[in-house]
Amino acid sequence: MRSIRAAAVGAVTMSLALAASACGGGSATGGGSNDSPKTLTYWASNQGASIEVDKKVLQPELDKFEKRTGIKVKLEVVPWSDLLNRILTATTSGQGPDVLNIGNTWSASLQATGALLPWDAKNFEKIGGKDRFVGSALGSTGAQGKDPAAVPLYSMAYALYYNKKMFADAGIAKPPATWDELIADGKMLSKGGKWGIGAEGSNLSENIHHAFVFAKQHGADFFTADGKPDFTSDGVVTAVKQYVDLMATDKIIAPGNAEYAQNQSVSDFAKGKNAMLLWQSASANLTSQGMSEDDYGIAPVPVQSGTPGAGTNVNSMVAGINLAVFKNTDNLDGATEFVKFMTSDAEQKVLNTAYSSIPPVATAQADAAFNTPANAVLKDTLAESAAALPQVADESQFETAVGTAIKDLFADAAAGRPVTADSVKAKLEKAQQQMPAK
Repeated sequence: MRSIRAAAVGAVTMSLALAASACGGGSATGGGSNDSPKTLTYWASNQGASIEVDKKVLQPELDKFEKRTGIKVKLEVVPWSDLLNRILTATTSGQGPDVLNIGNTWSASLQATGALLPWDAKNFEKIGGKDRFVGSALGSTGAQGKDPAAVPLYSMAYALYYNKKMFADAGIAKPPATWDELIADGKMLSKGGKWGIGAEGSNLSENIHHAFVFAKQHGADFFTADGKPDFTSDGVVTAVKQYVDLMATDKIIAPGNAEYAQNQSVSDFAKGKNAMLLWQSASANLTSQGMSEDDYGIAPVPVQSGTPGAGTNVNSMVAGINLAVFKNTDNLDGATEFVKFMTSDAEQKVLNTAYSSIPPVATAQADAAFNTPANAVLKDTLAESAAALPQVADESQFETAVGTAIKDLFADAAAGRPVTADSVKAKLEKAQQQMPAK
């Protein structure tokens, strides 16, 4: 489609503030057109162990689409560390791809820019109908009461992956079900240059996902019912401190993990450097890095006490990737046809198998290929104990502000500086001050 500006967006808040007025269009009214019916540009998110792995997964499917429709898809796989700013740059300039993957937690924020094609009943009908998608996936496609800003592509949930041999060698008979058990096991496993569990301390999205779950387990939310930031409540402060304390106080995460942001914790687990990993649908990633499925087990993410479920026993956010269309695409019909192709039963089976994710399309999810023991944990979590991150317009700013605050707290922990309730609250208060005024 159109070229993308090279300059990165310096501030997420500024990007979103400008988006509604600055977004261009394929027509005089800012809508799409069919001026370039033979090509599409597609930004895919980095789902596999590397960008090269993603290209190997996706290119044969794009070639299949071209053979079927005559439309050539130009693929770019964008790292997660760059994706949100790349998208925001595109929304402000009006110069972006035709079709793109977005983290489902960004749906409401990007919806607020007005740059994405709304998926109203008419558009859903073009791809087979809204009722093809499972409810939990549709719950993370935009603000409540508005037409979705994107269509679910991959569904994921967090699980606890544990190294069977390392557990057996340490005399641990079963995976931890509570955080107290995880800390106790982690201390037994953190020896000889190896560690109990890994983390991605500089990965803002990972920070948010885990902090959100901890907050839920402490009966807290990062936003009030009317969508206002509430980052400094006792429950949120306790939750963030508990997460960072896995490194700062419990000493079961290596200090070097404070700098991790690019799947390094997955690689460390695959290499036997860490005994446990909290990750979204990690099996395909681990396999691509040479770890046999026989070498690890999969269990639900721990809770404070009891068993996973709703309310304070939530143990995952509703993770996943959505597929969006830029409203000013110059191949509107082709973009819609591409979404239909990518969400077809056949492609859902191919793609979600490749990424060990769960199809958000109900008929594909019911396929025997997704009824493995590993998938059972993920499907049960999505159905019973996962909650959607806040679908509010300020969600992406929240990820940036609070994710950075937690990154800074991990840096303190790695440097041996004390992480106290007061220091956590101060960082979160600063993050809240960065949010747009209401």
